[in-house]
Amino acid sequence: MNFVRALTIAAAILAAAPAFAADDILDAMDQAKKAYQSGDMAGAKQSLDVASQLIAQKNAEGFLALLPNALPGWTAEKPQANAVGAAMFGGASTAMRNYTNAKGDNVEVSITGDSAMIMQFGPMLNNPALAGAMGKLIKVGDQRAVQTNDGDVMLLVANKFLVHVQGSGDPASKLAYAQAVDIGKLSKM
Repeated sequence: MNFVRALTIAAAILAAAPAFAADDILDAMDQAKKAYQSGDMAGAKQSLDVASQLIAQKNAEGFLALLPNALPGWTAEKPQANAVGAAMFGGASTAMRNYTNAKGDNVEVSITGDSAMIMQFGPMLNNPALAGAMGKLIKVGDQRAVQTNDGDVMLLVANKFLVHVQGSGDPASKLAYAQAVDIGKLSKM
């Protein structure tokens, strides 16, 4: 598939989706197409990098809605979204939220997507023998997950999103927060 055809298909898919950031994504893709057609490969790549970063930011913002509210006895900080470009860490869209209780324990829930690192980490979580070496295999909803000796919980959703629950809270609290993530909606993203 040539570059222009791939760009046209991506633009059509995005055009069918809800409006993204006042069409900044489509604008960047249009600029890339124009630059490519005029022979400006550096400009085309830069515009595609901008479009990719904007998409990553939009994904990270979408993850925010899937982070749980504070569970009884806990308070929640404002959730944060972050998108790191492909040049660093293979790219990643992340949303995270911290929770604390009266004893001073904390739990952090993060959802990460758009990352090449997930592709490398995925086979370890999908292989029961390798996952078992990382900790105890558990279920979070209908998903297999790993709970480490520290009680941290990691699960791979739809082979493209990593949910990681960590912190100083007890293992039961970490598991409760993992179970409170809307895995169903995440798997459909």
